[in-house]
Amino acid sequence: MSWKFLDIDSNLVVEFFNLKLLKVMKTSQKQLRYAEWLSAEEMHLDSKEWLSELNFTKDEHLFFEDLVTQFTSQLIASEKFSDSIELVDAINKSEKYNNELIEAVNNHENELQIMLDGIDQKKEEKAYTKAHLDLIVSITAFLKEYKSLKMQLFEIIKNIIKEEKVSHLLDRE
Repeated sequence: MSWKFLDIDSNLVVEFFNLKLLKVMKTSQKQLRYAEWLSAEEMHLDSKEWLSELNFTKDEHLFFEDLVTQFTSQLIASEKFSDSIELVDAINKSEKYNNELIEAVNNHENELQIMLDGIDQKKEEKAYTKAHLDLIVSITAFLKEYKSLKMQLFEIIKNIIKEEKVSHLLDRE
């Protein structure tokens, strides 16, 4: 599996779902402490929320594929052809990474038993919370980048539609 968790800068401010902000402050040991405070139930709820968001994103990717297919000839004829190609490539990479994140969250959720089994496994529990924090950062960064990608795609399609309307109006005259 090609999935890798991101290393985390200790000054990072992460936007978290439901408009919660998670501020990870720089400590003298440069370690992140937030994940140690999360209960197993909170981590489970985070995972469910991530899966919901990522599965919705998966559906949006299907919509984008249809949109790109519908406007393929205009994208090719566009003055910004190279930008369009880069955007389509970015959408494909985003879709692949989204699927990897879904798999990672599913695996993470399956490993939650480590936190609930009542057996004192400090090393495994610490690794699980570290993985959870890595997922917080990875998913938040992905969703931020994905939002930007969507806005770029919609801007290109909007301009194509505007050009078609202008062209159609000029042809009528």
